[in-house]
Amino acid sequence: MNKISIITVNRNNAEGLEKTIRSVIEQTYTCYEFIVIDGNSTDESLDIIKKYSDKLDYWVSEDDTGIFQAMNKGIKQASGDYCYFLNSGDILAEADTLKQIFENKDYDAPFINGNQINDFGTHTQKVPGLNRPLTLYDFYWGTIKHQATFIRRDLFEKYGLYDESLKIISDWKFFLQTIGLHNEQPEFVDVDIVVFEWNGMSTNPLLDDQHRKERQKVLDELIPQSIQADYNRLHDLANYEYIVRNMKNSKFIDRTIRVIIKLFGS
Repeated sequence: MNKISIITVNRNNAEGLEKTIRSVIEQTYTCYEFIVIDGNSTDESLDIIKKYSDKLDYWVSEDDTGIFQAMNKGIKQASGDYCYFLNSGDILAEADTLKQIFENKDYDAPFINGNQINDFGTHTQKVPGLNRPLTLYDFYWGTIKHQATFIRRDLFEKYGLYDESLKIISDWKFFLQTIGLHNEQPEFVDVDIVVFEWNGMSTNPLLDDQHRKERQKVLDELIPQSIQADYNRLHDLANYEYIVRNMKNSKFIDRTIRVIIKLFGS
């Protein structure tokens, strides 16, 4: 039976923090430790932490430089087989989510990845995990859902903690290094793991420019320019094939092309 280190990072989100804490302490699987890292909140967050302090294995409320330093603080306190990051406002999907995954099974996979439910406020949308071997191409252009992923704790000893110089995409960099470059493949579980609030920093459109700059900084650091050129070309080809495929599937476009060929083809 695996022990899970659940790490919750919070700053000035007392309502969301209580919701998150309740979703953890109501779990029917109890082989976990619960760590809360608060960024010296000025709202009622500290009152919430103290209210549930007997349910927490470790907590601290102090200044930090951002979410990834806070997450690194949590990792340094963790003693479980796997780390799981459930930030304030997000909740485990069901009371038996951890039980569905971990009861009567011992994992050794570098990552355990499942499904995420995005909560947009007015509606939700399920995002299934990728049940296949992942490649560098997957992480060059995308990533897996951090909130739907359990990370074997010793990977942070092997590859290092989250890069605190990055403010938005340090988790992507970690997945790019470990899975994309070093083939530390996840084990997929077909379980809805988390309900993720779609209003955080990583999904804020106002930060798109900073997101792009950080992404390119990481690519330049880790991926040679020649490989970047090849992957950009592959991406353009994939987009072209997608457009052609949709054009072929459109009866209107197909008829239009046939008319043009008849008119000008001879």
